[in-house]
Amino acid sequence: KKILQTEKTPKNNPLQPNKSQVNFYLREWKTLKKYKMQEESLNLLFNEWPENKELEQILLKVSALNDFYSTNIFDTYTVAKHILKCNIDKDLSAGNEALVNKIAPVTINGKTRNFYSFASKYCSHHKPESYPIYDSYVDKMLMHFKKKDKYDAFVKPNLKEYQRFIEIIKNFQKHYNLESFTLREIDIYLWLAGKEYFPNNY
Repeated sequence: KKILQTEKTPKNNPLQPNKSQVNFYLREWKTLKKYKMQEESLNLLFNEWPENKELEQILLKVSALNDFYSTNIFDTYTVAKHILKCNIDKDLSAGNEALVNKIAPVTINGKTRNFYSFASKYCSHHKPESYPIYDSYVDKMLMHFKKKDKYDAFVKPNLKEYQRFIEIIKNFQKHYNLESFTLREIDIYLWLAGKEYFPNNY
């Protein structure tokens, strides 16, 4: 079934979003043992230490995320100190969407870097239903269908504004009648479909 589906749809041209497409990729997600095991391991870690008041605990969470997701953070200690300084627990508990852009900029050796995708992952692993993950594959899927179907009038830089990013995903959900799915489920669908149709060229 998967082979037939990919043969009928050329690269860079994913099938139209609908409930059956989302369910197809959600079923596929359950078969990916490596990713499932990584997610379960991270869930254990983040559930064990849901707060962000101890540097050692934050550093372990940052390091595990960096390793599993290959987020290219070469100085996890400085990132962990930054998160501690941001005092994020109250905002996390409230599902404050502005928190991702607050965590994202980190100054390392005098240069400020924008770890936006990592920040969305860090928040998501505390509250997955409140914080969908920004990723290059998700970006490509949202941009593709924006150009194709005009479900939202955003421009590409808006995807790096987290509050707007969530609004864009919700407009995507509404346009394609996918509101019965959670933000996390839409996130998984966009990531897996994006990974298939818009693979990175290394």
